Amino acid sequence: MASKKLLVTGGAGFIGSAVIRHIIENTDHSVLNVDKLTYAGNLESLESVQNNSRYAFEQVDICDAADIKRVLNKYQPDIVMHLAAESHVDRSIDGPGEFIQTNIVGTYVLLEEARGYWSNLEGSKKEYFRFHHVSTDEVYGDLEGTDDLFTEETSYAPSSPYSATKASSDHLVRAWQRTFKFPTLITNCSNNYGPYQFPEKFIPLIILSALEGKNLPIYGNGKQIRDWLYVDDHARALLHVALTGKISETYNIGGHNELQNIDVVKTICSILDELVPSNLDGISKYEQLITYVSDRAGHDVRYAIDATKISNELNWTPDETFATGIKKTVEWYLENTIWCDRVKDGSYQGERLGVVSSLSLIHI
Repeated sequence: MASKKLLVTGGAGFIGSAVIRHIIENTDHSVLNVDKLTYAGNLESLESVQNNSRYAFEQVDICDAADIKRVLNKYQPDIVMHLAAESHVDRSIDGPGEFIQTNIVGTYVLLEEARGYWSNLEGSKKEYFRFHHVSTDEVYGDLEGTDDLFTEETSYAPSSPYSATKASSDHLVRAWQRTFKFPTLITNCSNNYGPYQFPEKFIPLIILSALEGKNLPIYGNGKQIRDWLYVDDHARALLHVALTGKISETYNIGGHNELQNIDVVKTICSILDELVPSNLDGISKYEQLITYVSDRAGHDVRYAIDATKISNELNWTPDETFATGIKKTVEWYLENTIWCDRVKDGSYQGERLGVVSSLSLIHI
């Protein structure tokens, strides 16, 4: 396959940076990273590729139509991969406005500017152009049965402000394909984990809190079930879909690793016990730090992805089991404490977000 130019929005984020590292380190494709650099965007996650001639960066807000038009015309991408999004459920409860602006308005602006760019292309450049929208399994809502799985045909039933805005953006992408014949694809993934994840997210928060001797908060009874996908597996899948997926199709990407939240925490504690035995006063096992807190508002009980379609049609399956992936993840955080300290710039210190109160309702 001839080398392609990709424009990746949100490329300084957790999943976006994994995609860019994969592209630069394992392919001949080139990539433009378009990122606003909000609190969760960190260019240090791209230090290994930042000097590569096939990598470029532009600090751009996807809501800025003029700037998006400029970078599209300047870099002439073959593929737009859209990952830029506000993504933390608890933050969406505290302040949904930013999620509406970035996830819905930003996606609209990007679609319109990319459609204008595409409409002016000619020949094979136009024929092979693709807009790949990256989304989440949370748009499907909650699974009721213990054996049910989300498929690409599952109806949308988002529960949180975050998932509602991602569902809205998915609908926009499909509408642009159906109405304007704009060549789009959508992927919906399960919960990602791995190196370089911002410390407010579940797994890095548990790892770092345990090392600091802080309580390990478990929502409700801890029996919420998630399917865990190692981020490097997801990065491989995203590029594979962008290059080989069928226009107008949706592909679910899962890790085949369903676990209760409490079991995830206990697994992390066990690995930490092995690698860095506790020297905390009164704490011989990290599991002793587990505490149960009131459940999140609108918390879905179970998510689980059926990834049969991407396996059968595109021949993709994950490489990592949860056992291998979580061990790599814990080891990475232990070896990269400086990155963790620098990304936690003082504005987030591991406190709980997303507690509904009268104050959290006024964010318009």
